[in-house]
Amino acid sequence: MVLLSSRISLIKPSPTLAITAKANALKAEGRDVIGFGAGEPDFDTPYNIKQAAIKAINDGFTKYTPVGGTDELKDAIIEKFQKDNGLSYRRPEVVVSCGAKHTLYNLAQVLFEEGDEVLIPSPYWVSYPDIIVLAGGKPVILKTDVGNGFKLQPEQLKQAINSKTKAIIFNSPSNPSGVAYSAADLKKLADIILEAGLLVISDDIYEKIIYDDFQFANIPSVLPELKDKTIVVNGVSKTYAMTGWRIGYMAGPEEISAAVAKLQSQNTSNPTSIAQKASVEAIRGPQDSVAQMVAAFDERRKYIVGALNSIPGVSCLNPEGAFYVFPDVSHYYGRTYNGKEIMGSADISTYLLDEVNVAVVPGGEFGHDEHIRLSYATSMKNIQEGIKRISDALLKLKK
Repeated sequence: MVLLSSRISLIKPSPTLAITAKANALKAEGRDVIGFGAGEPDFDTPYNIKQAAIKAINDGFTKYTPVGGTDELKDAIIEKFQKDNGLSYRRPEVVVSCGAKHTLYNLAQVLFEEGDEVLIPSPYWVSYPDIIVLAGGKPVILKTDVGNGFKLQPEQLKQAINSKTKAIIFNSPSNPSGVAYSAADLKKLADIILEAGLLVISDDIYEKIIYDDFQFANIPSVLPELKDKTIVVNGVSKTYAMTGWRIGYMAGPEEISAAVAKLQSQNTSNPTSIAQKASVEAIRGPQDSVAQMVAAFDERRKYIVGALNSIPGVSCLNPEGAFYVFPDVSHYYGRTYNGKEIMGSADISTYLLDEVNVAVVPGGEFGHDEHIRLSYATSMKNIQEGIKRISDALLKLKK
């Protein structure tokens, strides 16, 4: 028997990836599964970006690059931050990694240790707590209320801060709820964070996927005094349908960025050279494809929110960004099928997959067991059929 490290027993596999893998396996067996699990745009990577990668291969750009990314890509990222967020950075403050998840993992490893508490508003992206635990830190979950739009309230933040609190993670627009914090929302929280001297990790991966003229903002853009205490994390995966290319990046204080690059030199070395070239084109090239994808997501958002809210007993907040909905289905808890009682989000998710071939992610994995998460990064046809199946399945449950 192989003795594994104790640290690996502290975490679990990513539930969103596990659900997607299970749905794909069932499809391979011939089942007509509709998957709402994957947080992945269903569009192809835009043509100009793929051509940049092909050119990189043909030009022989297939060797090692600097650990933290090429100067060309760093400069493109710096231009993006200046243009989109009004934030100025220098090359030593920017690090490119193998996806935004890798960036977040690296940050936790260089920032947190035993006893450090990290505040995470809930519902949260499933990997935040495990990433912190692996670094020896303690995730402190701040459960928000749907009545407040799943937004952290200033008093709640104040009460959570103590001498062990080192940082807070913001994800806006949010996975899983699609909720986005306005500049006014963030300013109220930023003043408290500044007074407490906390670090901020701002996960802006869904920055470009916003609706209804919502104006994106992040902590350093609303309170410049916090720029030196904030690490902004972003990437090309969601905006440009480049999930498999694995390019994420961060910008923050030079001391932190240097530590992340040092760590990366001992784990992955540089991100893929070809993907870096493609990312330069993504950031600097035409942005028409982004607007087209967001328009399609918006159409799907309007349909799925309306369809979910039309199911008796189900309520769903209208997301301001990203491509997820997070409906409350707890009205159906306590009901039964085949003699089995639905006790929570895991049970109802299993029921939907087993009975009507629809894959969703249990809300308990995001800190809110009353809910399930559905990604509408899939075709309108799938959404229409999937919601119909969910509706039929829920209404069949016996009281």
